[in-house]
Amino acid sequence: AGGYQNNAGNPREPIIGLPDAPLYLTAPATLPAAQLVTGLLLVNSGVTSAQTYTLPPVALLEAALANTDRIGTTFQFRVVNLGTSSGTAIIAAGTGWTVSGSLTMTIPVTTGALLVARKTAAGARTLYRVA
Repeated sequence: AGGYQNNAGNPREPIIGLPDAPLYLTAPATLPAAQLVTGLLLVNSGVTSAQTYTLPPVALLEAALANTDRIGTTFQFRVVNLGTSSGTAIIAAGTGWTVSGSLTMTIPVTTGALLVARKTAAGARTLYRVA
C-alpha cells in the first residue's frame, strides 16, 4: 500500500497517477489542451509519412491547467511516435508558443520525447525537449 507522498512516506515508492487514457492521433491536428495536461500523446500509429501536430493556443492550455499563473511554472508531457518508415512526428508552435531552437520539433519514428512547457510571460510558453 502506498504511493508517493510529498514530504512524507517512503520516497522509494512509485509516483502513482490516474490520467485519462492517452490520445491516439494519426492525422495532422491541433493538439487538444486537455489531452496535453494528461501527459501522454500517442501519434502516427501505422502512418508512413511525416505528420504535423500543432500545440494548442497558450490561452486554451492555461484554462486547462490549474495554478499556473506564475511565470516560470512548468509541466511535462510525453509524445510517443508509433509511425513506421518515414512517419516522423513534427510538433509545431501554436499561438503564444516558442519551440526551443526552431518553430518545430521532430520526433523520429518509433521514439518518444519528454517535453517541458515553461510559462515565460502572460499568454506565452516555451517548449523544451529534455529527453
